Amino acid sequence: MHTVALNHLSNAERERLLMLARSRLTRQVATASSIQPADRSQPLPLSWAQQRLWFLDQLDPTAGSAYHMPLALRLSGQLDRAALQATLNRVVDRHESLRTRFVSVAGTPRQVIAPVGTEVAMREEDLSALDAAQQALVVAERSASEAGDRFDLSTGPLIRGRLLRLAEDEHVLMVTQHHIVSDGWSIGVMVKEFAALYAAFAQGQPDPLPALTIQYPDYAAWQRQWLQGEVRQAQLDYWRHTLSGAPTLLDMPTDRPRPAVQRYTGDVVERRLALPLVEGIRALSSRHGTTLFMTALATWAAVLSRLSGQKDLVVGSPVANRQRTEVEPLVGFFVNTLALRVRMEDDPDVATLLARVKATTLAAYAHQDLPFEQVVEVLQPERSLAHSPVFQVMLSMNNTPGGGPMRLPGLALSNVETGTPAAKFDLALSLSESPDSLVASLVYATDLFDRPTIERMLDGWEMLVAGMVADDTQRVSRVPLLSPLARKRVLGFSAPVASALPVDLVHAGFEAQAAQRPHAIAVSFEDQQLS
Repeated sequence: MHTVALNHLSNAERERLLMLARSRLTRQVATASSIQPADRSQPLPLSWAQQRLWFLDQLDPTAGSAYHMPLALRLSGQLDRAALQATLNRVVDRHESLRTRFVSVAGTPRQVIAPVGTEVAMREEDLSALDAAQQALVVAERSASEAGDRFDLSTGPLIRGRLLRLAEDEHVLMVTQHHIVSDGWSIGVMVKEFAALYAAFAQGQPDPLPALTIQYPDYAAWQRQWLQGEVRQAQLDYWRHTLSGAPTLLDMPTDRPRPAVQRYTGDVVERRLALPLVEGIRALSSRHGTTLFMTALATWAAVLSRLSGQKDLVVGSPVANRQRTEVEPLVGFFVNTLALRVRMEDDPDVATLLARVKATTLAAYAHQDLPFEQVVEVLQPERSLAHSPVFQVMLSMNNTPGGGPMRLPGLALSNVETGTPAAKFDLALSLSESPDSLVASLVYATDLFDRPTIERMLDGWEMLVAGMVADDTQRVSRVPLLSPLARKRVLGFSAPVASALPVDLVHAGFEAQAAQRPHAIAVSFEDQQLS
């Protein structure tokens, strides 16, 4: 009876049922298998995410440096130096990931954890004798140095600090970690714990934080045991099917040819969307049952498709990958990357594209446990040092928990810019939402793009977003990327101009010019010229 019913389903309906069954199997196994403390007398394996970064660091140290996580805070007020050091030490004591280094045993990387009581090295520098302009220069130089100085994964430590004294009541604290031991969610955990511990220690009180029941190495060992057999195969099958035949390179129009080896040098352009447009995006999402991220993915993919001419493309997106409550309070590298395929060969309207992106995103979330590197292995794309595999463009939402504002005794805290970001991809658009705004930050590879090109790209994206908000029944290919003024500027006229030649076709115009000036230079390249 069930077989007859399934045979009457379309391929798409059958695939949806299979996907639902696989995701339920994944959740059932995950629920039945609890994370237990790993045997510390045995070699501790890396998580799949850690192993990916370890191999990348071995292959290309420059790539490893692109995965640093710098944080800089201005501390205004009376700083309790002893409480600050004690706070940092306690955070590192609480989280084994921050005391971990990575060594190779017979060619296999293993985690080695330093004992509790390892003090965080804090380099200090007194800049109080300098004027404000000189201090700003030194702070910028030290920030760039902290963000770029390489970590040695085999010796550690993989967290370091620097304290700059600007005045009696003014300091800048810099803390840098390697991504292999931390992620964006972890920053929120550390900020929350830092605030609670400093407040307690500055007032002579004991540690107020509850003990952790498990540590990151326990999760890594559990992940290795759980992600195998039917669970792993179901996820492999999904990604193999979903990404089969997808293009492995998004061929965007760049200002310069792609270098043979990716250098990870980048810059960023920010854009704050006006409140009426933000409200329009929210209303559009509400009408179609999409999240802000899903709507953003539809708009971003539409712009990339229009600029590249490709109707089938893959966009990467990070996910926190903390689906179990016991790992939420941990510092560690949990984040995974999803390859989201968006197809527009049929020239969909806005509503159809939103529905398609919603289905794609939900299915990917249901199969997010498989590490991206294993997705790459099953797809076997042609590897290149010039670009990342599977996708070269990212989209992310900055919505990880931040622990709220820090309120420390006698101190006011504010963020300090940490310098130019590394460009792990050609383009990486991140969105930060607040009740009254939406800020888009587009990090780009400076080897490929000039800043004016990126500014025009954001102009086009903003114009397309406004067009989709205004009319969700139109074809995506017809949504304008240029304002009327920009269109006139690009086309180079504001009123019809009489042609200098009485011809209508390009080749005919070329022939007419050649007949009039046969000896004029037509083409030049380096030291060669053709008439």
